Amino acid sequence: MTLILDPDDPAGWREAPAAAGAPATSGEPAASGNRFTDGLNPEQREAVEYRGQALLIVAGAGSGKTRVLTHRIAGLIDSREAWPSQILAITFTNKAAAEMRERVEALLGEGASGMWISTFHSACVRILRREAEAIGLSSTFTIYDSADTRTVLKRIIKELDADTMGFTPAGAQSKISKLKNELSDVESYARNANMNDPQEVMFLEIFRQYTRRLRAASALDFDDLIAETVYLFRAFPKVASLYQRRFRHILVDEYQDTNHAQYSLIREFTQPIPPERVAEMADHGFNVRAVADATGGIPGASLTVVGDSDQSIYAFRGADIRNISEFERDFPGAKVVLLEQNYRSTQNILSAANAVISNNFDRKDKKLWTAVGDGDKITGYTGYTAHDEAQFVADEIEALHRSGVAYRDIAVFYRTNAQTRALEEIFVRSALPYRVVGGTKFYERAEIKDAMAYLISVANPLDELALRRILNTPKRGIGPATETALSSFAEANQVTFREAMRSADALGLGPKVTGAITTLATVLDEAAAMLAPSAAGVAAGTNEGASKVSDVLVFLLERSGLIETLRRSRDPQDETRAENVDELVAQTRDFDRDNPLATVVDFLTQVSLVAAADELDDASGTVSLMTLHTAKGLEYHAVFLTGLEEGLLPHQMSASEPGGPAEERRLFYVGITRARQRLYISLAMSRAQFGEVAVAMPSRYLQEIPEGLVDWKQSPGMATSRGGTQPRALNARRPGGAWGTRDRDLERFSVTASAKPKAEWANRVTGTVRDNGDLTLEAGDRIRHVDFGEGRVNQVTGEGTKRIAHVAFDTAGPKKLLIKIAPIEKL
Repeated sequence: MTLILDPDDPAGWREAPAAAGAPATSGEPAASGNRFTDGLNPEQREAVEYRGQALLIVAGAGSGKTRVLTHRIAGLIDSREAWPSQILAITFTNKAAAEMRERVEALLGEGASGMWISTFHSACVRILRREAEAIGLSSTFTIYDSADTRTVLKRIIKELDADTMGFTPAGAQSKISKLKNELSDVESYARNANMNDPQEVMFLEIFRQYTRRLRAASALDFDDLIAETVYLFRAFPKVASLYQRRFRHILVDEYQDTNHAQYSLIREFTQPIPPERVAEMADHGFNVRAVADATGGIPGASLTVVGDSDQSIYAFRGADIRNISEFERDFPGAKVVLLEQNYRSTQNILSAANAVISNNFDRKDKKLWTAVGDGDKITGYTGYTAHDEAQFVADEIEALHRSGVAYRDIAVFYRTNAQTRALEEIFVRSALPYRVVGGTKFYERAEIKDAMAYLISVANPLDELALRRILNTPKRGIGPATETALSSFAEANQVTFREAMRSADALGLGPKVTGAITTLATVLDEAAAMLAPSAAGVAAGTNEGASKVSDVLVFLLERSGLIETLRRSRDPQDETRAENVDELVAQTRDFDRDNPLATVVDFLTQVSLVAAADELDDASGTVSLMTLHTAKGLEYHAVFLTGLEEGLLPHQMSASEPGGPAEERRLFYVGITRARQRLYISLAMSRAQFGEVAVAMPSRYLQEIPEGLVDWKQSPGMATSRGGTQPRALNARRPGGAWGTRDRDLERFSVTASAKPKAEWANRVTGTVRDNGDLTLEAGDRIRHVDFGEGRVNQVTGEGTKRIAHVAFDTAGPKKLLIKIAPIEKL
């Protein structure tokens, strides 16, 4: 009689059919020519058929890795080399796990029942629920999500007054998560902490109290799920042996994204069981003969990992590229199979990707290729400003759409969230349906609403909603009770909320809170004074003499402490929020330059028009806007890679870190390989950084794309100091064939020698919008556009606020315009 582990109870065993044997581990391929290898290319077939202790499948982008994994699992089960219950397949997302499970079930039918195909966290929860008692937990332990964790940390930080030392719940959560992913608990951290550093001492106390509260509540956070499972296996080898005996085939997807804790868990699963413990298991009635070797021990489970070091882009989450680049050292004798045939992209796109990534050295060399042909060249574009670049993207998307490409098959990628501002403004104005994937639209982001609330409070002192928003933003110790007291005082004395703030002394509050309120009131009053026009301006009925919108905003951001709080924060997300606020400052500078006599109210009106634009509907879906990190794992017919400039890609925060430029290059590679048919790359000559508009240098990675693969376009007119006769791209061939040094190339297309925009620049696009009220247009009407000049309306589509004019401009060509806000006038 042969016993195997019951899939629903690792401590219980049931009788197995006689055909169930030990999995082959000879390193030889299984019998070929079966239905699970038909239609696979030779490398895919080798990966499916190989039988050995360790297999690394280096799967290039679009090379069919999920197909290989699922066919490998199906082959093992169908050949009776493994029971479904002996297979553990681990992925990173529930979606990927569900897809893999469905595909295996489609291949095997009911024969697939009993497999564990799940995420790291799901697998660990199942194990910990069963073994909770061993580590002093109830089997009904609670799992705290991110929001729960932040709530607990918020209370701890408040009780310890740690916020006065700059600690935030999100910052503490990020650091604790990082430590747990390195398998460091509070005690191991304490042993190495610098107890002379008050910051470190305070963090240690936060960490300690957080750990205690989780234990007291019989709760684990997400990082604990993996760390506690590793601890369970190491502290209780007999428990580990149950799972090592059960799971004889471990398969891990996206192995390049594993962190230290996940790597350690996989190592624990694949440890051999020594003969003495095998004998002990036999004494307890467990059948071990089927899997024991000649020494009496049970060899480690067969491990298959699939991944691509070229797509390792999550170092900031703790992913360690060494896990995949050093796999052969960790598992001597491992077989490596390269999947290089790509089923997604054209050869021109793949050649660009290969050329770029070959500049990284921490990788296994591979060259992606396809049988579908070269396809179109990559289209490159250099704009003058971010709006110019955004207009190019919008125009090309419309051209693709007219040629039959659905909006849902088009994506625009960028490195930082702040880059969406110009894209969104132009897309709204151009009546392009879009959505921001994995993020929030620019004007809906909390930090932008905070900064705008300061401007609104100055422009309209009666706006109580705006005042309440900024009252304790950033934190000044003004709580809800104080806010209620101000409101009651205003009502009782029949004054505005703003006037109540000025009279805070009369409220009988403590000196600290009173001081915070009156200081804020003073800042708002001083900013309001900046908006007053000079006597000459008043006489002329203009805004002459008033401060620029950008100056008022910068004054408010600095004096309120809003920007400084974001920059000093330990929360990694606040770095992005600060970038977004900087982008808002840059927007006000653009506005001041384009509208020299406009007021703050004019600016607020323009923003509200864009922010309030209705979502446009289209039968072919919406264009997807997303960061390069979000793009991982997706694919589109056409992809736009925007902002390819130094400081953005590679990002300034990564460029100086060890391994930073290599990871940023991998990010670029991921972006390139998302495109199936068409790839567009773009950059601007000037870009806002830290709220200042500065000359932008093309990304170093552009130089790595072979010149013959890119068809470089550029804006009309004086794109360079050479009269627009030479491309501005780093890698463009210079007249006479000489490349010159990189420094000289940088100098050649730099606009620093003549930083002022040339008057001849024919297509410098602005983000201007206008409230057109009830403007009606029909086919045949002539209009004038602020940026595109004169043109004729061909047709008008849509209803109400979503009416769209299709216009043929005399010089700028065909454009779509959202009539409600387009900067146009009827001639």
